[in-house]
Amino acid sequence: MALAVVGMTSMLQCLFGLVPTPLIVLPDRTVSVNGSLVGNITDCIPFLNIEPFGECTSLANPEVLIATAAAGGVLTPMPCVPITPDPWISEALGAEVNGAPVLDQMSTLMCIWAGLIHVDEPGNIVLTVS
Repeated sequence: MALAVVGMTSMLQCLFGLVPTPLIVLPDRTVSVNGSLVGNITDCIPFLNIEPFGECTSLANPEVLIATAAAGGVLTPMPCVPITPDPWISEALGAEVNGAPVLDQMSTLMCIWAGLIHVDEPGNIVLTVS
């Protein structure tokens, strides 16, 4: 079975972020496909694996809420500071990288500011799973 997995060539997007950002897979990974390191569900650490998505528009983010209130209720985006305390949710069963399930193009990650992070562009990494 061929599985579209996520790695260093993949772009992520947050529901409340204004710009996409690349997934950062650390060089300690042991699996690469076509020269691109493959990610797993533990690649969820803010500023290490998950970079900011430009500005945040979520009113669950206290900075956005304060700025919006100060602007008389006009939504005022503020710099994105992703906080992702839990690992990715992946449906890639049977394939692991460094002992954890791989990330696939359907994987999702939650930010505490109510943001849902998803794979916007998975890249061209296909892993064959037996």
